[in-house]
Amino acid sequence: MIKRGVRVLGVAESFVKGSKRSVISGVVMRGDLQIDGFSFATATVGGMDATQSILKIYEDLNRKDVNVIMLNGCVISWFNIVDLDAVYAATAKPLIAVTYEESEGLEKYLRQYFEDWEQRLAVYRRLGERQRVMLQTGHQILVRFIGITERKTRLLLNRFTLQGAVPEPLRVARILSRSILRSGLIPEATPIQREETKNCDVKRGHIGLSI
Repeated sequence: MIKRGVRVLGVAESFVKGSKRSVISGVVMRGDLQIDGFSFATATVGGMDATQSILKIYEDLNRKDVNVIMLNGCVISWFNIVDLDAVYAATAKPLIAVTYEESEGLEKYLRQYFEDWEQRLAVYRRLGERQRVMLQTGHQILVRFIGITERKTRLLLNRFTLQGAVPEPLRVARILSRSILRSGLIPEATPIQREETKNCDVKRGHIGLSI
């Protein structure tokens, strides 16, 4: 049984292909689906600083009452790979990373696009395999989790998912990131030529980002 007062920090990003930075939003949501906190950061598109950006979101909140951190994917901002072990070690908070579809893996794309592909591949392999979870909404998702049991992971996901496959903290965080990106408030997140907004977890997203 998940208590109504449990608090999840949901983290999701949005970026536009051709920009230098992505926008990452963090939303603190209680088990009764009340929102009581926001935090924001940016990450380098195609960089390797997503882990530090997520830690900044957590640290800037300065909230001791966050019970679980929930991530909308482990590979964001065009192959910017989150080191889940590092996030867990730094926060000591249980961690759930959610993705929504199968993928063929990253190695060939890392080799093709990046000189530091070996470093990226090592971080990616440390993420481990994803586990399939059937939600009470009837949708299946793929998850990785650290510091929490599979049973409690499933209970939390069901508590925070009202419809479809996306838990509410992640859905709201994604909407925030998209809105900030489109507002133009962060010039480095806006490309010279307007292109379609890309997100790490949607079917039209860039190759390899739903992993």
